[in-house]
Amino acid sequence: MIQNKFLITSFCAFLCCFSLFAQDKAPQEEPLPKEKTKELPKEFVIDSTLQITEAYDPLRPAKAAFYSAILPGLGQAYNKKYWKIPIVYAALGTGVYFYINNSNEYTRYRDAYKSRLAGFETDEFYFDSSGTKLDEPRVSTERLETAQEFYRKNKEISLLVTIGLYALNIIEANVDAHLLQYNVDENLSLAPHYQFNEVDATSNLGLTLNFKF
Repeated sequence: MIQNKFLITSFCAFLCCFSLFAQDKAPQEEPLPKEKTKELPKEFVIDSTLQITEAYDPLRPAKAAFYSAILPGLGQAYNKKYWKIPIVYAALGTGVYFYINNSNEYTRYRDAYKSRLAGFETDEFYFDSSGTKLDEPRVSTERLETAQEFYRKNKEISLLVTIGLYALNIIEANVDAHLLQYNVDENLSLAPHYQFNEVDATSNLGLTLNFKF
């Protein structure tokens, strides 16, 4: 009996301690439900590889050709190819130089030839460098005629070459303006191809056409 009372007393004391412990412990607050936050819009990423192309101008080639026709090199400046302007003027200047030089030589020998045919002996080839009159001219009449024809042909060739260079300046500006607006697709490429054939120990050369889609 004493043992049973002791067990009952111990059990009651344990319950009292447990209840007191439960009262002393502060109730835990339940976490409030999280509010759904709105997702921020994603940032727009600008691809640096994208190229912003200008609108196609069908009159651009004609304008470039017109400007080069008015003033050589102006069409190249319109196409923003400024490094071509010195080349244009160097080519045209060379043609003009040879035309003027051949024209002066032609006039020189022609005047002397006409003077000989008129019976005069006063052309420059009858005198030496010091101005002394010579008994025989330094250049014969036949050579005067040959030199006259030679420089006449060279003068005509120089004129044709200069006109050709002037026309080439116009054509180049026109074609370059076309190419500036030509759309080159990076998905289409053409490249040389090399392959060694191990069967017969020969080399195969060719072109590889790649098309991405």
